[in-house]
Amino acid sequence: MTDSKNATHSVRHTARRLAIRRHTQRKHFHFYSRWSNWTFVQNMSALPIRWRAEHWILGGVALLLTALVGIVIPTWANATRHESDPTPYTTLNIELPQLPPGSEADPAIGGYGVAGDAEPEWRIVAVRAGQSLSDIFREQGFGPNDLQRALDSQGDASPLRRIRPGQEFAFAPGPDGDLAAMRFERDDATRVVLRFGADGVSETTEDRAVERRTRVAHGVVTRSLFYAGEQAGLSDAMVLKLANAFGYDIDFAQDLREGDSFSVIYDDVYREGEHLRDGDIIAATFINQGKRYTAVRYTNASGETLFYNEAGRPLRKSFLRTPVEFTRISSVFSTGRMHPVLGYMRAHKGVDYAAPTGTPIRAAGNGKITFRGWSSGYGNFITIQHNSTITTAYGHMSRFANVKVGQNVSQGQTIGYVGMTGLATGPHLHYEFRVSGQHRNPLTVTLPIEEALPAAQLAQFKLKTAPMLARLKTIDGLQYARAGN
Repeated sequence: MTDSKNATHSVRHTARRLAIRRHTQRKHFHFYSRWSNWTFVQNMSALPIRWRAEHWILGGVALLLTALVGIVIPTWANATRHESDPTPYTTLNIELPQLPPGSEADPAIGGYGVAGDAEPEWRIVAVRAGQSLSDIFREQGFGPNDLQRALDSQGDASPLRRIRPGQEFAFAPGPDGDLAAMRFERDDATRVVLRFGADGVSETTEDRAVERRTRVAHGVVTRSLFYAGEQAGLSDAMVLKLANAFGYDIDFAQDLREGDSFSVIYDDVYREGEHLRDGDIIAATFINQGKRYTAVRYTNASGETLFYNEAGRPLRKSFLRTPVEFTRISSVFSTGRMHPVLGYMRAHKGVDYAAPTGTPIRAAGNGKITFRGWSSGYGNFITIQHNSTITTAYGHMSRFANVKVGQNVSQGQTIGYVGMTGLATGPHLHYEFRVSGQHRNPLTVTLPIEEALPAAQLAQFKLKTAPMLARLKTIDGLQYARAGN
C-alpha cells in the first residue's frame, strides 16, 4: 500500500516538473531561440566581417580587465619595493671658545633677572567691592602680622590702605605656608614686590611702560546720553566724565533734547600694550538745543587742572546747579504749594530732588558748615555758609557724612545721604539757595562764575589748546557735512 502511494507521488512530481519546463520554454522562446546555438567560431568563414552586440560587450570587458591589470600590478610592485640604505651622517663635537678674561656670564639669561632667585608662584587676587586689604589677607590664609609688616615697609602706605574694586594683588606662599612675597601696583607705572624674610621685608620695584592713546568720538542723542555714548564707542565712565565737564552749563536731566550732539577727544591708558583704564577728556564740544559749548582740559599756573572754554574762562562755577544725582524733580520752587503731609497751602522755598535712599549729597560750593542736626520738618539738616551773602541748605537726609559744625568743605564733597526724615513722603533731597537771607529758585538763580585766566597765562593757554580746538572744529565740520548729505 505504501509502495503504491510513493509511486503515485513520484509520477505526479515528474509530471509537474515537465509542465514547468514547457511553460518556461514557451515564455522565453525568443531568448532560447537566439542564444542556444551561439558560438564564437560557428561558420565564421561564411559570415561577413562585422561585430554583433555580443562581440562589443565581450570586447569592452576584455579592455577593462587589461587596463586594471596595467594599473594595479605596477602599484603593487612599488609598494613592495625596498628602499636602499640611507646615507650615513657623522656627528662631531665642537668646543665653544673661551670667554675673555675678567668677563662673567649674565645671570639674567635663562632666569628672572636675579641670580639664584626663582620666580614665585603667584596667586593673583582682584579686589571686590567693599573689601579691605585685611579681608584679602585673611581670605588668603595670612595673618594680621603679615599685613602690618607690609604696611611698615612702606614710607607711603596709601596704595595699600586706599584700594579700589578691580585692583589686583598677588601673593606667594612659602614652603611652610607663610607669606613669602607680595606684589602690587604702587601706581600705573610702578610695580612693587615685597619679599618677607626672617630678617625683615625687602622691596624691589619694576618700571612698567605706560602710554596714552588718543581717541576721537562723535555722537547724536536719540534715546539718552548713555545710549549715544555707547553708539559712539564711549564707556559709561567716559560718558559721565563728559557730563561732568559740561555739568555747570547743561542740566542733563532737564535740558537734554533729541538731536543734541557731541564731539570728544579723549585718551585711553595702556600698560605694556594692554588696556588699563579709561583716561581723561582732552577737549570736547556739546551742542545743546542749538547752542555750542566747548570744554578743553588745561593745567593752570597753580597746578590745578580744570576745563576751560575757548576764551580761557573756567567752566567750573562757584556752585553746583544740582548737588545730588537725582531721578526726577518731585517738587519745584513755589510761593504756594499744597503740602503733601500737612495738607494745606504753604510756600516751598527750595527744590526737591527725588533719589534712592543713600544717594550721596554733595556740597554745592566751598564753604563752612554752620548747622548740622535735626530741624523741625526738615529732619536731618545741614546749612553751609559760602561767603558773606550766599548760604545753601540740605534737608531730609537719612544720615550725615563725617562732617561737623565749623568744618570747611569743598565743592563736591559728600556731606550726607538722601533719606526721608522729617515731613517727607518719600526719599529726596530738599535743597535751598539763599542770598542775603532771601530764598532763590536753585534752578534759575544766576550763579557766580570763576574769573578768567590772567593775561600772562591766557597767551600760554591759547598756544597749547589751539591744536585741539582746531581738531574739534574739523570733526564738527565733517559731521555737519555728512548730515547735509
